[in-house]
Amino acid sequence: MDRVGEARRPHAVCVPFPSQGHVSPFMQLAKLLHSRGFHITFVNTEFNYNRLIKNKGPDAVKGLPGFRFETIPDGLPPFDRDATQHPPLLCDSTLKNCFGPFKDLLMKLNSSRDVPSVTCVISDGVMTFGMKAAQELGIPNVQLWTASACSFIGYLHFRELLKRGVLPFKDVKSLSDGSFDSPIDWIPGLKNIRFRDLPNYVKLNPMDQNIMIDFMGEEAHRCLNSSSFIFNTFDALEQDALRAIRSKYPGNIYQFGPLTSLIKHILPDTHLKSLSSSLWREDSKCLEWLDSRKPSSVMYVNYGSVTVMSAHHLEEFAWGLANSKHPFLWIIRPDILMGDSVILAEELLEEIKDRGLMVSWCPQEKVLSHPSVGAFLTHCGWNSMLETVTAGVPIIGWPFFADQFPNCRYACMEWGIGMEVGHDVRREDIEGLVKEVMEGTQGEQMRRRAWDWKKKAEEATSHGGSSHDDFERFISEASHFGL
Repeated sequence: MDRVGEARRPHAVCVPFPSQGHVSPFMQLAKLLHSRGFHITFVNTEFNYNRLIKNKGPDAVKGLPGFRFETIPDGLPPFDRDATQHPPLLCDSTLKNCFGPFKDLLMKLNSSRDVPSVTCVISDGVMTFGMKAAQELGIPNVQLWTASACSFIGYLHFRELLKRGVLPFKDVKSLSDGSFDSPIDWIPGLKNIRFRDLPNYVKLNPMDQNIMIDFMGEEAHRCLNSSSFIFNTFDALEQDALRAIRSKYPGNIYQFGPLTSLIKHILPDTHLKSLSSSLWREDSKCLEWLDSRKPSSVMYVNYGSVTVMSAHHLEEFAWGLANSKHPFLWIIRPDILMGDSVILAEELLEEIKDRGLMVSWCPQEKVLSHPSVGAFLTHCGWNSMLETVTAGVPIIGWPFFADQFPNCRYACMEWGIGMEVGHDVRREDIEGLVKEVMEGTQGEQMRRRAWDWKKKAEEATSHGGSSHDDFERFISEASHFGL
């Protein structure tokens, strides 16, 4: 591209919330935009930038022609662990400290001769300082909501739930003692939802719970001030929720997910695919281990990048998996235990040595698509839900916080592809659920429905599908932002 052409090229600045579940869909979107002619500036926090270098090497942030990385501080004290920072502190700090550095970065980019002028800012739905900075500088802004559409509706109603005394939940026992099992019929767009299925933070301590309720509820309302909104979902999956949001939101709404599936249809096989968004060092040897297993025989277990649990719960999960007698691939992060190191009993390790493989991280999309994987024990984070839908794999859900609760409820009650673990994890329950999903009648029905959803996701992201068409509409409109 010549100098004049480069100067007229649309330039999108992408700023995700600095945790794995947000960075991944932002990288997918950035790659798609770059493949359609956009110059991309991808903004990491300094902490995550350094994590990428540590785990992936300096090439991970080297970028490509027309695709550059920049950083802003997150405002938190130095943190030397290779782990996600404490979410409540991170939310509070980004809200209070990131606006000024980000606005300065936008002004620096606009005064640089090396890059085109910024034509749009795409900020995370929980990083609305990006929207504010863009508006103050007269730059078109777009919000990408990286969680489910049904969770967004839940967050929009946090104010009302606080007023009614429903939030905050007083005790984690309320998830299982029937206190909040009453159905909700006054929130438009949500079906078969109980109070306990709304986004919640009851597993956090009271101070952190209050921080997250205030932050998420208010950020959701601030999102409504954006001129455009992207959801990483597809119409058939969350039709009622999307319809309800459109009735409240005055701007443009685009839904072109699952982004992982859209990439396969749109992104050419080029050097762009080499750009990784994983903040963890992945162990790809697990794919070789899966190659040695029979089709649909392996239970894949991963609680995501943030979930933590007690040593007791870890032990119950471990013995439940072992007693099921099914092979399993278990992702155990070094920081998964609350303030402790993972140590499993020798007796357990002996029991599972020929059937279980445990690694600290893996390329999840490849794992879920592997023919040996029969089901997924998951925390129900939105990326994991979309990846299991596109792979056609049923789930056992154990939500930890936030949108994971409504995601699990929808998987079990609306999509028919899941069963839920009770809050009080017991090995006999885990054993029974694993056996049912892997070999039982209900598991077979879930597998068939999961395969149907896989086909629907494929249709949505294929040429002429609803998500594909919405992406093309966004490209057509965003290409002229600021020009």
